[in-house]
Amino acid sequence: MASEVDRLAAGKYVLVTTFRRDGRAVPTPVWVARDGDELIVWSATKAGKVKRIRRSGEVEVAACDFRGNPSGPVVKGHARVLDSAGTDRTRRLMKSKYGVLGWVTLTGSLIRRGRDGSVGIAITLDG
Repeated sequence: MASEVDRLAAGKYVLVTTFRRDGRAVPTPVWVARDGDELIVWSATKAGKVKRIRRSGEVEVAACDFRGNPSGPVVKGHARVLDSAGTDRTRRLMKSKYGVLGWVTLTGSLIRRGRDGSVGIAITLDG
């Protein structure tokens, strides 16, 4: 599965699909980075995908463009919301990968939402 993590983390965006209680899929394009054998993404704490991940953690991930158009195969996985230390690590990794744009975006998020307004999400791929 390391090659899948490498492939997905090498891109700028991944399409993370979470699932509502009734089974409907909700795809969302997000920035992605690698943290060991996991993918990490970040999101607003109150976003629907965070609520769905807390409920079940079931996700599907695929490479995509910034509009969410998939550009590769779908891989199933399990996501978990990170604690504050994990979220801080996510911010550092995103700033490192995305450079000035990452720094501006994440700093703006901290100013608008505060430290608890966004969370890191770790995704472990199945297989």
